[in-house]
Amino acid sequence: MESSYHRRRHRTWCCSFAVPPSSPDNPPFKPRRPKPEAQSKPAFSSSVPNSPQSSKSSSRIVARIDPRRILSPGRVSPIEDALPDPSPALDSAPRSRSFRAPIANPIPPPPMNSVADVSVGVSDGFDVRMSLRGKNGGCVVLELNSVILCANSEVFAGLIGDYRKGSSSSGSNKMCRIEVPEVDNLGVFRETIELMFEDDVPRRLLNIGVYRSIDVLEVSAGIMFTKGVLSCLQYLEAVPWTEEEEEKLRNLFTRFKFDDETTRDILGRLYLHDSEESKPNVARQLVWSITTCVNANARNELKSLVKGLLCKSSVYEKNHLDLSKDDLYSVCHSCIDSLISLFEEASSTVPNERLTKKDKNKPMIERISTQVDNINWLLEIMLDGQIAEDFVDIWSNQKELLKMHDNASPMVRYELSRVSATLFVAMATRKLQCWMEARSGLLQAWFAPMLLDFGWLQRCRKGLDIKVLQEAMGQTLLTLPLKQQHTLFMEWFHHFSRHGTECPNLSKAFQIWWRRSFLRGSETHAIESR
Repeated sequence: MESSYHRRRHRTWCCSFAVPPSSPDNPPFKPRRPKPEAQSKPAFSSSVPNSPQSSKSSSRIVARIDPRRILSPGRVSPIEDALPDPSPALDSAPRSRSFRAPIANPIPPPPMNSVADVSVGVSDGFDVRMSLRGKNGGCVVLELNSVILCANSEVFAGLIGDYRKGSSSSGSNKMCRIEVPEVDNLGVFRETIELMFEDDVPRRLLNIGVYRSIDVLEVSAGIMFTKGVLSCLQYLEAVPWTEEEEEKLRNLFTRFKFDDETTRDILGRLYLHDSEESKPNVARQLVWSITTCVNANARNELKSLVKGLLCKSSVYEKNHLDLSKDDLYSVCHSCIDSLISLFEEASSTVPNERLTKKDKNKPMIERISTQVDNINWLLEIMLDGQIAEDFVDIWSNQKELLKMHDNASPMVRYELSRVSATLFVAMATRKLQCWMEARSGLLQAWFAPMLLDFGWLQRCRKGLDIKVLQEAMGQTLLTLPLKQQHTLFMEWFHHFSRHGTECPNLSKAFQIWWRRSFLRGSETHAIESR
């Protein structure tokens, strides 16, 4: 004959959103005041995590043997007695938050004679009443079957097993009452319990989505619900995540330790497990690839992408971006060498047999502009990382480029001044700090070429702000000793008088230099003569 449990499989749990109502058969519960000489008995409790996003390492689950008789099976019912019997105290030490999912089937329930024996005096097999109390208010009451709970959760199996041991001497089966206080999310906890009675758990997880499945995973790990943990991990590994879901999952893995075999695939998506010796220098490879990229549109798009990843204000973690100062300067030297080769070709000093077919198909102006763009892009990354000081000396000592600049066409040579303009603006805006000798060397080498190329810089700006550049050149000049300022300002004055608007307007800085050199200088001489 088929047992009552199998006949009523579809009604293995029941819930209500309120505590049992008051009635003549159910007077309000009033705790008795303990006598002064009597000590209060310990509560029947166990510490388990109760809900997702809980700031506590665990929460208290209190289970009591309810001697009250259920009058209406399958729902919250009127009850006779108001005072529960005290239950034996469990070990109240916090449980470990590590969860090791076994490969075999879930743990068996505690030994018992049969389902029919458990359900004596309790209709439809509902022999556990679980009260979930929200941290911010609210309550959900579930009437459940102890066989299902014990088969799926080690925590509930321990609570129910301890209860049966304490009540075995009475010879009667009574409703076991479990209370879960301070639940952060009542819906998620209830949903996790419902999964124990679900035949198709993967389909249920598919319906609730990734974000809520992570919450269910946290509750399942807290109550040691093995089937729920494995199902959640399998579902989460098989679907894509948003950045918010990924961060939520990463935080969960820092608070719970799962079995390595069951989480290998998910951890492979979250962390890079390669050793430092075998891990490729990804950032360096990206930079090299961009500077050698042929397609202009793709190069510009990738430059914006990689610069955003490498900049200090990036939202991404920097510990995997292993781009060093030596890597950047190595690429810079390569770009400068290419630039020298192109100017040699432009001055007809390179034999045709040294030119590849790819080089011959592109205009000279485009190839030179590409290398200058690469240098300025690398310079922006170095400025953001505050490692651009050495580049000032490198650029100041480019004697070959300076020599070829004098003989090259203005349509080509002005590209070199775009690099100098980036350095002048960085110094004036205090993004680049370097010694006075480095500033002096830069101005001595590239100030005169800048005066010659300024007209072309105005016509072909390529993102350069001319007003900012003029202000920056004047401010950088004013950082030198007055004697060096005199030489450079006089050179500018003569060039400006001949070329007018084709020359940068440094009048404001010139006035400051004049006041410092002559007016304040005479005042100082007068003070010294007293």
